[in-house]
Amino acid sequence: MLLRPFALLSLLALTAPAAQARVQLPRVLGHGMVLQREKPVPIWGTAAPGEAVTVQFGGQQQRTTAAADGSWRITLAPLKASGVGAELTVRGTNEIRLREVLVGEVWLCSGQSNMEYTMRKNSKVTVPPQPEPNPLTELERAHNPQIRIFLVNRKELAKPDSLHRGWSIAQDSALRAFSAPAYFFAQELQRQLGVPVGVISSAVPGSRIEPWISEAAFRADSYYQQPVGGDPGKFYEPMIRPLVPFALRGFCWYQGESNCFLAETSSYTHKMRTLIESWRAAWQDAALPFYYVQLAPFKYSESKEPKQPLTPETLPLFWEAQEAVLAQVPRTDLIVATDLVTKLDDIHPPYKWQIGRRLAYLALHDTYGRRAVAAHGPVFRSLHVKGPTAEISFQPLQGHLVSRDGQPLTGFTVAGADGVFVPAQARIKGRRVLVTAPGVARPAAVRFAWHEAAQPNLFSDRGLPARPFRTDKPAPETAAGVSFRR
Repeated sequence: MLLRPFALLSLLALTAPAAQARVQLPRVLGHGMVLQREKPVPIWGTAAPGEAVTVQFGGQQQRTTAAADGSWRITLAPLKASGVGAELTVRGTNEIRLREVLVGEVWLCSGQSNMEYTMRKNSKVTVPPQPEPNPLTELERAHNPQIRIFLVNRKELAKPDSLHRGWSIAQDSALRAFSAPAYFFAQELQRQLGVPVGVISSAVPGSRIEPWISEAAFRADSYYQQPVGGDPGKFYEPMIRPLVPFALRGFCWYQGESNCFLAETSSYTHKMRTLIESWRAAWQDAALPFYYVQLAPFKYSESKEPKQPLTPETLPLFWEAQEAVLAQVPRTDLIVATDLVTKLDDIHPPYKWQIGRRLAYLALHDTYGRRAVAAHGPVFRSLHVKGPTAEISFQPLQGHLVSRDGQPLTGFTVAGADGVFVPAQARIKGRRVLVTAPGVARPAAVRFAWHEAAQPNLFSDRGLPARPFRTDKPAPETAAGVSFRR
């Protein structure tokens, strides 16, 4: 019986000698990718044991030999930014030519549904009219070859792709399915830095933080006395580990809603520490910045999903747990999203372009040294009481304190010695806010935006909202029941 052509090819493939194994690359190394500038750039893959492999790019040529398990890796010396597509060649018994490779800035964006939130969804949200260019119509005009996107598919990332097609220019169908926060983050960076930007989105709707941390990282930390729930490593193994050691500038993170439903506080702080430190360790770079989103207002207390009762203070306590990371882990920062909600029963706030841009402002200010970029709104520094008036001072601020809508300040409550908080009047005086309340002769504590539905109007004149706070915050050891260790 004669074999059909495709059957003959299949038979030959099955009977081919193992010694003819071809050089393969991980999926994240592909046509159109962006390589990180000004840092060593690993290029890696598999081949036949002992096979000689050569990599050429940017005037460099590196050679190595595949190990006994078939793995190989070379490291290109730091490269200068280049927006002109070039070819990266890998040669073994076969040859791979990756086209249109750029050099610029690369970031990994991860988390749950608010990071996964696609540009397709972004184009359909209902919000008040937006200034031009309208971010809601971005899909119609997006065509910047200097922005490249890579969307992680959980089932495919760990598998090689012989067509090397994972990266795309941020446009058309590829962009429609891509993370809106990640895209607008990349867009703002590219606009201000003037170099190519590559952004990787690796996010799963509804995911808790635990699956994004390897089991080994949990086992290595004595803080976790009992087995950790939430499927440790479930997403880290297929969606983060295969990206290592692709050279990055840093991470963006938008996650927490699933853990807030569990009323977590200090335990979430420590899990964030574990995640950040373990990811930095995986990339062997303790200096990688980590920027994240403080959750937006939402009526958790009215949700029917939680297994335990939640209160209007559940979210503020979670905000506090997110903020605590800043003091415990260096090179971290967060953005505030209290103003980005249209419906308090929608856990997916629509203003994803603002989320992306605010994350970009952190990176521009902190990572790229663009000190003229305003990255923070008002952040509480100290309380000083003068008779019936509580004077709130803020950390040094670019710009001035303002009421966003020109109306009296909202969101402030004050308590006397009895600890009972009542609504307060607040007004701006220079760089301070003066807070008083009828019946409170001498304030003992002030809270701001300390409610799950809080959407206060205290801003900087650069358009950034004040961070929620309470002056009666317990010491970390009291609140957590443990003393965090570095």
